Amino acid sequence: MIKVISFDGDMTLWDFEKVMRHSLSVTLAELRCHIPGQASAGLTVDRMIEIRNSAAVELKGKIINLEEIRFHAFKRTLESIGCPDNTLATHLNDLYLKHRFEDIELYPDVIPVLDILRSDFTIGLLSNGNGYPEKCGLPDRFSFVVFSQDVGVEKPDADMFHTVSRCAGCDPCEIMHIGDSLESDVAGANGVGAVSVWLNRDARLNKTGIVPDYEIRSLVELAELAYGCSI
Repeated sequence: MIKVISFDGDMTLWDFEKVMRHSLSVTLAELRCHIPGQASAGLTVDRMIEIRNSAAVELKGKIINLEEIRFHAFKRTLESIGCPDNTLATHLNDLYLKHRFEDIELYPDVIPVLDILRSDFTIGLLSNGNGYPEKCGLPDRFSFVVFSQDVGVEKPDADMFHTVSRCAGCDPCEIMHIGDSLESDVAGANGVGAVSVWLNRDARLNKTGIVPDYEIRSLVELAELAYGCSI
């Protein structure tokens, strides 16, 4: 019987790619106000994403807090255009995080489904990101929140799912986990014997060889599925 339902955050409950690019666009405009002219003219959102990803790889194992990694990315962005400035990097990081959280748009199926499920299941957030529910329009919706930066590993590592078991007081086989990533969410749930649900909103082809227990296009399908697995 399924007693606990854990949700991934980015690209499952909200469109992280959209809000991330929007927040970087606002931050880039602010950067150009402080550093006008040719130094910042060639900088793009895509380039800022590349710098952030490179910083994350280099800092892996040294820094796990995602806000701190983003700060280091802004430091390196300013260095890349020949204008190192830690104070400005702090300001840009604060501005980015403000929009990163305040401008999130939940998918329309999120709140209705959470409201249905929360009366009969323990509901939680299990994420490799840092989408704090209280900052993302979901206060008081989850009984537990597990972030990889707090556990020290990322999905699909089994420790992420065992942490859910401890938080929820259940066995892994009593957990249903929903996420958009085959590699992180489905493979991780499969690895501990939890029920895996692949949220495939865009009807992508599965070319990975990773097989979910269930595949859905919308969270609306989840309610019937969850209650069916709890009988």
